Amino acid sequence: MKRLLHYHLPGCLLAVLLACNSHAETNQQTLTFGIVPQQSATKLARMWTPLLEYLSEQTGQRLQFKTAPDIPAFEQRLANGEYDLAYMNPYHYTTFQRSPGYQAFGKQKDKYLKGIIVVRADSAYQDLHEFNDQTLAFPAPAAFAASIVTRAEFSSLGIPITPSYVSSHDSVYRTVAKGIYPAGGGVVRTLKGLEAEIRDQLRILWTSPPYTPHALAAHPRVAADTVAAISAAMQQLDESEQGRQLLRQINFRGVVAARDPDWNDIRKLDIDLLDGMVAQPASTREGSSAP
Repeated sequence: MKRLLHYHLPGCLLAVLLACNSHAETNQQTLTFGIVPQQSATKLARMWTPLLEYLSEQTGQRLQFKTAPDIPAFEQRLANGEYDLAYMNPYHYTTFQRSPGYQAFGKQKDKYLKGIIVVRADSAYQDLHEFNDQTLAFPAPAAFAASIVTRAEFSSLGIPITPSYVSSHDSVYRTVAKGIYPAGGGVVRTLKGLEAEIRDQLRILWTSPPYTPHALAAHPRVAADTVAAISAAMQQLDESEQGRQLLRQINFRGVVAARDPDWNDIRKLDIDLLDGMVAQPASTREGSSAP
């Protein structure tokens, strides 16, 4: 009997350890990380998933890539509190910081956000006044630099235009390159991230003043120590070659810590396009995995 126990005890211990490990993995929290859909979901997943997998390894928190079909759907999901963590434009942040209470923990290093108006590289356009009474492409009404800032410039110059919302930055660039629209709004980062065959067909006609960039923010249900660990891991990305490669994939130089007042320049613009959304009751469902 002793000999039988001698041979079976290690196997029993192994089974117990595996069971405990399996239980721990089952109970590991999954945090959804929502990325504003400036590009297609497929492209965003290709860009961001390797980074989120790396951060999961570094922090012990399972981070799951999420986005939305378009920017208005992303805004609704932010209003509902469906993302545990999110990368959102600066106007989104100032809106959804009020409700459901997202709090910024980071932003892109050495970066300010500039709206741009692009035209075909071979077009004759040289001045914004040439678009008087024309229809131009924009990603969505509340896309901050690509739509709000660029449309505000036309308004301040007294140039009437008709906006056509085409769902994403990439869609703006593609429709302008194809000649469907004479011009469209975007931002420098997404234009640089466009495939060369499309980007080379475009040129920047106008660039806005700089603003505080997109926010990396956490829903208030996420524990403070968890947010701190993720923030620290993101700030350390540019300290290793692997981290720098992951940053290049999302067109970042690095990530720095951020505080809520960093976005006061956006608040001073007094934009109210999404004010109706913050009045809605926000969902704080634990572990939401809405796509």
